[in-house]
Formats: sequence, C-alpha cells, structure tokens
Amino acid sequence: MSLGADFSGLMDRNCPSELPDGYREVANRYQNEESEAWIGEWMESRKIRDQLVIATKFTSDYKAYEVGKGRSANFGGNNRRSLHVSVRDSLKKLKTDWIDILYVHWWDHMTSIEELMDSLHVLVQQGKVLYLGASDTPAWVVSAANYYAVSHGKTPFSVYQGRWNVMLRDFEREILPMARHFGMALVPWDVLGGGRFQTKESIEKRKDRGEKLRSFVQPPEQTEQEVKISSALEKVAKEHGTHSITAIVLAYVRSKGTNVFPLVGGRKVEHLKDNIAALSIKLAPEQVSHLESVVPFDIVYPVFCLQFISLEKSSLSCWLFVYAEL
Repeated sequence: MSLGADFSGLMDRNCPSELPDGYREVANRYQNEESEAWIGEWMESRKIRDQLVIATKFTSDYKAYEVGKGRSANFGGNNRRSLHVSVRDSLKKLKTDWIDILYVHWWDHMTSIEELMDSLHVLVQQGKVLYLGASDTPAWVVSAANYYAVSHGKTPFSVYQGRWNVMLRDFEREILPMARHFGMALVPWDVLGGGRFQTKESIEKRKDRGEKLRSFVQPPEQTEQEVKISSALEKVAKEHGTHSITAIVLAYVRSKGTNVFPLVGGRKVEHLKDNIAALSIKLAPEQVSHLESVVPFDIVYPVFCLQFISLEKSSLSCWLFVYAEL
C-alpha cells in the first residue's frame, strides 16, 4: 500500500529497486493504481519476474478517482464483471502474464459464493492466477466457499489475510482455527499496530524531531492500551537483547503457527530491513502469556464455553460450568 506517491507523497519510483527480491503485495486501487504500475515497471526493468511472488487484490472500486464516484459501478465488488476487468487491468499494470496470488479484498455481501468461486476458478484454469486468497472476509464465508470449491472440483482459498496484532486479537477467535482446519496460510496486516507501538524513549525522540504518531483514524497520542502493550513489548525485547519492539510484535504472531507470514510495510527501506530481525527471535511460552495478559481479550460465545471441554470431560461439562455460574 505504501508504494506510490498519490497518497502522502512520501515515496518515489526508486523505492522498489532498493528492496530485496522476494514477495510483493499490492492491490488494484492502492495509491490510485500507482502501486501496481510501479511494481510492474520495476520487475520489467530488472527482468526478474520469475524470481518474485506477486500478490494483488480485487473488489475495491479502483476507477472512482478517474471516472468519478457513482460512475464506476463496473469496477468494484466480488461479481464476475468486476473480477474480469480488474484482473485484465492488473496484468497490464504489473506487466506480467500471471498473478501468483489473487485476493478477494473484502466480502461485498452481495455476490453469491457460487459465482465468486466459479469465476475465480476460470482464471486459475486460464493460467492468469495461480493461487487464491481471501482478505477481510468472515470465517463462515471462507469456510462455505472452500467447501463449495472442493466438493465441485474448483480451486479453494489457500491464503487468508486479515487484521491481527498483539493488541487486537479477535482474529484468533474464528480465523485462526479456520486456517488450521483448511491448511491455509495466514498473512496478517496491521501487525505493527500502524506504528503506534512505541517505547517512551522513541516517543520522546519523535517529539524532539517534531514527528507525531500516525493518526489517520486514531488519536494523535498513544492510547492507554497502546502504552501498556508497548511497555510489555519493551520488557520482552530487553529479555532478547534487542531494542526493537517491532521484532517482538512480529515474533508474537509468528509464535501462533508455522503458517503465519506477517505483512509488513513502511515508507522507508530501513523500516523493512529492521523487520528481518524478527526471524531470529522465538518467544518463550511465558513471554507470550505476559504479552497476552496486558490487554483483556474476550473470546466470546461459543468459544468461551468450548474451552472448558477436553478429551477427558464430556460435552456436558461446558453447560454444567455455565449453569454453575448462574
């Protein structure tokens, strides 16, 4: 999302070339289509398409900035028409013949699961898309879609992307067990909390430089919860001999399974390079428990009930526990 100059104007065309080869993720509408275009130009100039894994998304109305709101209905949604024009244009901008991973950016609550999965499967058959992913979509929708796909000989979703970090853990209620059940990879976004997990020292340094925290929808100052979790992250970071709480944040989600691949970004190349430090950090169970104890997490019904059921107890133990508390 950061690649482009249309929003904020803090990156230029040289940035992609300064990053290590590997995985690149964009979307049809990021930076008013600049993100895909820049990656396409970069890949073509270096002739390294086969060395990269390219992921992009469709669903968002990506032409409203050009044709005007209310006149771009054909360029958004999960429907077959939107998918067709979006992939057609993404391939042109990316200057490639195929997309490694195509995500449904979000669930539009209108297109049927059958139309969506049938249309996506056609693209896989045509070789335009290799793998399918779902982003910001309810677990029940992804589950229903995968069951439909498998039972009808179609291509299922193999990757899920959603918002998840050490402070916002509702992702763990339904998405995490769903991914384990279907063998899906997880690519969480906002793992770094929008850059708002900061130590007191780093906050003071930012103030001295006249910098503020990102406050697009958040308050300009850290919330009470952000202060608490930042302090806990700093404690764990010191135990690992590092000053980077960012590395600890990334290590937290990676501790949840081998199928977790955090999506990271930044406006400076050094931000991305700093994230690599997390690969060498493995949190101890007590450190994970400490981080999770800082901010209350409501696992809600029916998960709160099911947690009391074990192989040694009957299913009635759940209801016995609940009624005993009434």
